[in-house]
Amino acid sequence: MKKTRTDFQSRFGADNKKQSGVKLMEAFFQINNLAASKEKLNSIMNYAVKRNSWIKENPSDIYLFRQSMQSFVRAGYLITLKKKNRTINASLESDSLLLLGLLSEKEFQNPLLVFKKAFREYSIEEFDYFMSGIIYFSLGVYDYVPERNIVSPYIHLTKMLDAAHLILERREKQK
Repeated sequence: MKKTRTDFQSRFGADNKKQSGVKLMEAFFQINNLAASKEKLNSIMNYAVKRNSWIKENPSDIYLFRQSMQSFVRAGYLITLKKKNRTINASLESDSLLLLGLLSEKEFQNPLLVFKKAFREYSIEEFDYFMSGIIYFSLGVYDYVPERNIVSPYIHLTKMLDAAHLILERREKQK
């Protein structure tokens, strides 16, 4: 039986070096702002469920965003694969409660839980299928709507963006 391997290479560059999940996330946030990424994902999602409208942004920008989100999902998966997962705990008193976003208190204290839960429910390929589907439906007018539940992967992606940003912030504070 032939084993299939998932491609974890970053979509941002052409280098063939192995990357860590945290470095890929840093690269994602160097190119994409957290608020802008969440807003763009929300906009794409809104237009995907509307029947008689399509997104007015340049399709090439939407495609580049899709590629960066694919790399982001792979980076999150790489973080969950590490055997020596360090917990990135923090007390709620040290950070503002306004930063919680969609995260629960447990997830805020240990953001790795967000990634573990997301990849227990969905695979990388399912997240890719979700992104492809909402991009497809947001770029044109169609009589039919997506056949799957598209809300749950959207919520997971939004939570993963918050958790990744929190991980990187705490990593900077430790340095």
